[in-house]
Amino acid sequence: MMQIIISPAKKMNTDTDIVHYRQIPALLGETEGLLNWMRTLSFEELKSLWRCNEKIAELNYRRVREMDLQSSLTPALISYEGIQYQYMAPKVFTREEWDYAKEHLWILSGFYGALRPLDGVRPYRLEMQAKVAIDGVKNLYDYWGDRLYRKVKERGKVIVNLASKEYSKCIERYLEPEVQFFTCVFGEPKDGRIIQKGTQAKMARGEMVRFLAEHRIEDPKELKGFARLGYQFSESESSDREYVFVKNKYKDIAF
Repeated sequence: MMQIIISPAKKMNTDTDIVHYRQIPALLGETEGLLNWMRTLSFEELKSLWRCNEKIAELNYRRVREMDLQSSLTPALISYEGIQYQYMAPKVFTREEWDYAKEHLWILSGFYGALRPLDGVRPYRLEMQAKVAIDGVKNLYDYWGDRLYRKVKERGKVIVNLASKEYSKCIERYLEPEVQFFTCVFGEPKDGRIIQKGTQAKMARGEMVRFLAEHRIEDPKELKGFARLGYQFSESESSDREYVFVKNKYKDIAF
């Protein structure tokens, strides 16, 4: 079965009304280890870890001190509020689209590891590229090791990558020959090259997840039919495992 990986977002919320969570995250033991380590740090150390301003640090410092990983949980796909999730709009998914997401979608997280859409989570702040000092390692890539890859691979050996480099690295570095890995690039032509812009790419990734769920796509080749936000699949810019979608600057309306 085809699996889809996406990045999380920094901004999160708590919402227990729209959709109820189904289960706790599969790698919660490792998350507990991270939380316990973060609780040993001072406010200034956490602020440095998070690389944020005073207000955001204060909010997340309270979260670390008060967090109960087993209560007041929000389904992961509902909890994130970034641009990608706004364009994905999971709060208005149909039942069929939720069923598709539950079977195919993974959110890669520095704090939780690998999340399914209905895994129950609490708001947190911890990017995958954060510098940590826990269990003899100095970064989260080594802390998580191949666990994220193994979880995704358990569900299918065809993986569609809609994550940023920061997060896709957790999967790519462990790929085995039997696993097919397809990366989507959303860019614009400039000076003879295709340039991918952060905000525009996040919008397109969210819209692509919605497209996949609406059409319940199982074959990566069907991704080529994506034509939203002014993007079109470019055969000439693409390769067997990298699908490039080029934006026509005169088309900015999703359809």
